[in-house]
Amino acid sequence: MRRTHALLLTLGFLLPLSAATNAVAQADKWPEKPVRVVVPYPPGGTTDIVARLAAQLLTAELREQFVIDNRAGAGGTVGAASVAQAAPDGYTLLVMGSGFAANVALYKQLPFDPVKDLAPVATLTSSPLVLALSPAVQATTLEQLIALARAKPGTIHFGSAGNGSFPHLSAELFRQLAKIDVVHVPYKGDGPAITGLLSGQVQFLFASGPAVIPHFKSGRMRPLGVTTEQRSAALPEVPAISEVVPGYSVRTWFGMWAPGTTPRPIIAKLNQALGRALAQPAVKEQLNAQGMDPAHSSPEEFGQNIARDVAKWTGVVQIGNVKIN
Repeated sequence: MRRTHALLLTLGFLLPLSAATNAVAQADKWPEKPVRVVVPYPPGGTTDIVARLAAQLLTAELREQFVIDNRAGAGGTVGAASVAQAAPDGYTLLVMGSGFAANVALYKQLPFDPVKDLAPVATLTSSPLVLALSPAVQATTLEQLIALARAKPGTIHFGSAGNGSFPHLSAELFRQLAKIDVVHVPYKGDGPAITGLLSGQVQFLFASGPAVIPHFKSGRMRPLGVTTEQRSAALPEVPAISEVVPGYSVRTWFGMWAPGTTPRPIIAKLNQALGRALAQPAVKEQLNAQGMDPAHSSPEEFGQNIARDVAKWTGVVQIGNVKIN
C-alpha cells in the first residue's frame, strides 16, 4: 500500500514535468506550417498595415509564412472571436489595436471571454492621436477652443469613426475632463470623419497623425494637441493636451494575441521573435514614417496595460453614457 502511494505521488510530480517538457518540445518545432494572422477589420486600415508588417517580420524571423486573414465585423469582435475559438496550437493569431480594450468596456456581452479565451503575446506599436481643428473655427490654441466651447455650449461638433470608436472615446474623455458641452457626430470610418471636417460638417476630431498631418501642411486643418503625456517627435511644436487639461492621456497601441490556452513556450517564442524584429533600426524608421513607435513588451506587461485600459474606458463609457448604436 505504501509502495502504491509512493508511486502515485511520484507520478503526480512527473506528469506536470512531462507536460512542460512536451510543451517546450512543441515550441521547438513550431512553426511547421503557415500561421494565420487574423485582422478584425477590412484591408487598408492602420490595423491591417501593422499586422502585415508583423507578419512580414515573423516570416523572416521564424522561416515560415505568416498569412493575413481579414475578418471584419462588429467593431472587431467577429475576428477576435474567431481567434478565441481557434485551436490553441500557435497557428492562429490576432492583431488588434486599442479598440480591443474599448470593446470590452462597450459591449455588455462578447462572444468570448477577453481574459480567458485570448492570451496576450506582445505590444507591437504605440502612438498618439491628434486633435485636429477646422481653420474656420476662431481658435488657434487648445485654451481658446475650450473657452469657445464653454461660451457657446452645444454649438461645436466633433466627428469620429463611429459610436464607441477609439477616436470617439478619446474625444469623450477630453469632453469630460475639459468640462465642455460639444456634440458628437459619428461617421462610418476615419475617412468619412476627416471628409466631414474638411467640408465643415464638424469642427474638430481626434485622428492618427498620418491621417491628418498632410492636411496640417496644406492648412486645411489646424493641430491643437496630441493625446500622449509628452509631445510627439512628429509634431514637436504641438502641445500635449495634458498641458492644458490635467490628467488627460491617451495612447493608441497595437498588439498580438493567441488563443487562451496556447502553450506558454510558443507565446514566448513569438514574443522573442517580435522583440528582435522591432528592435531593428529599419523597422523603427518604417514605423516612424507611419507616425508610430515600436513598443515591444512582455506578455505580462501587455496584459497589465490591457487591464488598465479596460478600467479606464469603462469609466469613460459609464460617465458619458456612450452607446454603440
